[in-house]
Amino acid sequence: MLIWVLCILSGGWLSMSLTSCGKSTTGNAELINIQYQVINLSPDLYPVNLFINFNQVNTSPYIFDVPQGYFYVPSVDTPFQIRSALNSGTTLLHRDDILTPGAKYTLYLIGDYSLGTDTTLLTVDTAVSPPAGRGALRFVNVSPTAIGGLDVYANGTRAFSSLVYKQVSKYISLPAGNYDLQIDATGTTTILNEQPAVTIQNGRLYTLYAYGYTSRADSAAFATQVTTNK
Repeated sequence: MLIWVLCILSGGWLSMSLTSCGKSTTGNAELINIQYQVINLSPDLYPVNLFINFNQVNTSPYIFDVPQGYFYVPSVDTPFQIRSALNSGTTLLHRDDILTPGAKYTLYLIGDYSLGTDTTLLTVDTAVSPPAGRGALRFVNVSPTAIGGLDVYANGTRAFSSLVYKQVSKYISLPAGNYDLQIDATGTTTILNEQPAVTIQNGRLYTLYAYGYTSRADSAAFATQVTTNK
């Protein structure tokens, strides 16, 4: 009888230990992960791949103006390399950022490769949740020719003012609802772009980003997009 009782107790202890180990492993994985996305906004960088710790992490190359959304990666892995998908994997850009576990990030690929102005802009997409009944919006200017600054109007009210190239605004709180987002060149009444019927939902975070060239009328012309960060 004593041996039988000891076996039961031993088996229970082993089961609890395995369960505990399983929970610990999952928790640690969640703690060190980040969410990351790459948006290629350089019109002549052509298809590129992302390598983290010298391993390719994307399945489809990043092409101009086609966001692919967030994915999970460990926050401790470095370096981050942008390599050509065409020219034998040549490294074009790289970063060695210290990233915060649990946060979200967007890596914008910007500038002009042929002019040697290609570069990156990394944004932290994590912020405090807006109050009940409201969402939050920020603005990122990654248009190389909008150097004089950009203004953004939300339903006719100026929400962001004089953001220059590579500048990132803070999130601002807006009542949940539909918005017409208008982008003007700072100091003028020239409407460069308009995003009608953009829905801001309760508790959500959004980024409006402007990219492309105000001097062009082709596929690389000035444009804007809205992405959901939360």
